[in-house]
Amino acid sequence: MSISRRRFLKWAGAANLALIPGKSAIAASNRHFEGYPQGGGVLFDSTLCIGCRKCEKGCNEVNDFPAPVKPFDDLSVLDERRRTGNTAFTVVNRYKTSDGSDTTAYRKIQCNHCLEPACAAVCFVKAFNKTPTGAVEYDASVCVGCRYCMMACPFDVPTFEYNEAFNPRVQKCTLCQPRLEEGLLPGCVEICPTDALIFGERKKLLKIARNRIENHPDQYIDHIYGEHEMGGTSWLYLSGVPFKELGMKEDLGIKPALEFTSGALSAVPIVIGLWPVLLLGMYGVSKRLDKEALEEQDEAIKVSLENAAEEAAKKLETALNKADKAKKREIETAVKKALAEAESPQEGNEES
Repeated sequence: MSISRRRFLKWAGAANLALIPGKSAIAASNRHFEGYPQGGGVLFDSTLCIGCRKCEKGCNEVNDFPAPVKPFDDLSVLDERRRTGNTAFTVVNRYKTSDGSDTTAYRKIQCNHCLEPACAAVCFVKAFNKTPTGAVEYDASVCVGCRYCMMACPFDVPTFEYNEAFNPRVQKCTLCQPRLEEGLLPGCVEICPTDALIFGERKKLLKIARNRIENHPDQYIDHIYGEHEMGGTSWLYLSGVPFKELGMKEDLGIKPALEFTSGALSAVPIVIGLWPVLLLGMYGVSKRLDKEALEEQDEAIKVSLENAAEEAAKKLETALNKADKAKKREIETAVKKALAEAESPQEGNEES
């Protein structure tokens, strides 16, 4: 097991945030938050949505995402159910209604920017934060990549950059927070051609929604989705068909995520306090294992060298023995030759 020094320091530094006075984990609170007084939001009226995907295009452009495989004017993508992703913070899906007709309804999907976000409730490094503009912002610089936010979100919105080898991020709709700070509208709202999207103060949006329901009771379901679900969201929905027919959960209840997590997460500061100790232990174990692995490697190399030297000595001795034998045979041959030559003249003298 090996942990990079950079990753280890990042984890340890993030964990220490919870130990700094005045920066306790947000999950430790069980106070119900009803939103900032001037908090913004968006009202989506499904009865006005025509499924043109212009909102997807606007989102793509303001976030500088790459162009999709199928262009935004290709409505064949509506034939399948889609969800948001790393390069698509919003998508539109088409649904068949159950009123016996062939009519369809559309729903825009993106982060709902809850008043008390579940993602922020479970994030022990406070990478998520609810802002006065209504947006739930994300700070990638402190994120440790635990992905608890993805598991906690009741709307299944956050996604993770699994394709990024270094510093992957959690991705979701930002409500165009940088544009809001400049006094601009979210990209999807600005481009919508039918006014199915309205941006404004959440309290005013609720009044608009109630007026539409009261003035056209036969056109709308008598419910504003997001007014109370999970403690309330900054995105509000109107629909002419039951919300479950738009693929929306109707069993979430009205309690915010904090009421479900405050008990279990009240121990988060203690756990976080132990993170540095745990990580140091893991780092120590990793270093020890690395040291032992190096020692074993050195020993293996040493044994290999000794074996190689011994084998080389044997081969050298064998070679020398062979050389000695060859030399002896060469000397014996030379001696025999010399003796033969010495005897030849003597034999000639005796004949004369």
